[in-house]
Amino acid sequence: MTMHQQLVQDFCLKHHLNYSAETRLLDTLSELGEVAKELLQGSNYGKTSYHRRPELEAELGDLYFAMLTLANSLDLDLETALTETLQKYKHRLVKGSAGSESDQYER
Repeated sequence: MTMHQQLVQDFCLKHHLNYSAETRLLDTLSELGEVAKELLQGSNYGKTSYHRRPELEAELGDLYFAMLTLANSLDLDLETALTETLQKYKHRLVKGSAGSESDQYER
């Protein structure tokens, strides 16, 4: 478990904020939507380049917290998951693309 995961787990235990993985997933999606809304508002809904606003950091913090709680509810180690993901992308890049289309040829 990462240091951040442990910090969030301790916080949630202390404040009785333990919920099911399904609830954590919905919360994560909700927070992702708030990040998207912030990016849209900061770019005048795509009409201009994104102009950074202070709200973005808070929204990304909320999303990170939600992702950590989701991983904790599923007893997953995000450091391991990230290491595996980086290996997957490294393998794909050797084939010429970071996209998942590289995976379909291995089946």
